Amino acid sequence: METLAIELSEYELERGKPMPSRNHGIIQANLVLELGTRYRQQYRFISEVNIDVIGRVMVPDVGIFTKMLVDMQHDEIVLAQLPLTTIEILSPAQALTDLVDKAASYFDAGVKSCWIVLPQLQAVVVYANPTDYTFFHGAQTLTDPATGIELPLGPLFE
Repeated sequence: METLAIELSEYELERGKPMPSRNHGIIQANLVLELGTRYRQQYRFISEVNIDVIGRVMVPDVGIFTKMLVDMQHDEIVLAQLPLTTIEILSPAQALTDLVDKAASYFDAGVKSCWIVLPQLQAVVVYANPTDYTFFHGAQTLTDPATGIELPLGPLFE
């Protein structure tokens, strides 16, 4: 039996994750907008940033960081500072187990919570640790005990 080799795009090779879709992009933009509108004074929200996760560069869709100053004269390609929370959005060509494994790596490095967004279910799973999670969907309001963030789900999927 012949095995088919799967060719990865430059994007996938560079970021170590599947190419995002239209809905993925909409949700990611909505997340940053909603979080920024509600919690900009408390946190810094950064999308698609390289972070050092125990010697491995990983790229969450969105990271929630402690409030940090912006210094346009000095930039970083790979952040040594870990986010408090990582947010991953399931892409159409991605397996949920990939994101659950990624969340476990984030926790091993010291991240306090991980969110996995499930677009087709219009739901978000908030992990407090690798084995403890809460499933939010529909008209519910997501709550993250690690950050105190409360976020209505409706606007994320519009």
